[in-house]
Amino acid sequence: MNVRPFQPRDIDALYAISLATGLAGGDASLLYRDRKLMGLIYSAPYANLQPELCLVAEDEAGVAGFVVGTSDTSSWERRLEREWWPQLRRQYPAPDQAHMTEWSHDQRRVFMIHHPKPIPAAVVQSYPSHLHMNLLPRLQGHGTGSRMFEAWLAMATARGIGRLHVGVNRQNVRALGFWHRLGFVELDIPEDRAGRTVWMGQA
Repeated sequence: MNVRPFQPRDIDALYAISLATGLAGGDASLLYRDRKLMGLIYSAPYANLQPELCLVAEDEAGVAGFVVGTSDTSSWERRLEREWWPQLRRQYPAPDQAHMTEWSHDQRRVFMIHHPKPIPAAVVQSYPSHLHMNLLPRLQGHGTGSRMFEAWLAMATARGIGRLHVGVNRQNVRALGFWHRLGFVELDIPEDRAGRTVWMGQA
């Protein structure tokens, strides 16, 4: 297994991995008609706009994991608003909010494109940098995630990365345990206590 910098030819693998891990860490491919939507939100922006902070894990069967991130979350969210979301909003018309209860999974993600929810200020103020990591099941449980994190952290530190946070689906127990083992602690964010995301900061 090889951990290496992202290359443009890897982009389809990032879309596939984002979908295959998009259901609280499990396979979301049966939920979506558009197989790129998950990646368009969670991985492709980083690969396209900040590829120098993107690593992939590749085994004999191909790319099966990635880690992406940014040093300044607030600046990143502003950059997405300038350079990423506008083109997608033209490509994906906003769903009718009058029928929100009937939305498909695709429509819910398209709504996120039109109305991205900023990361809570209380998280960003103390932990300004963030990352996302996704691994296909065949790479999980073998130390690959820890190896990728160490490689990414070394690379990111050289580029001025600050204190890190991650957002984890509350139902993804395996991921919560993984980040705990890497020294991340759960943050008490009142506005998100009942939400699906657990915010964790690097202790």
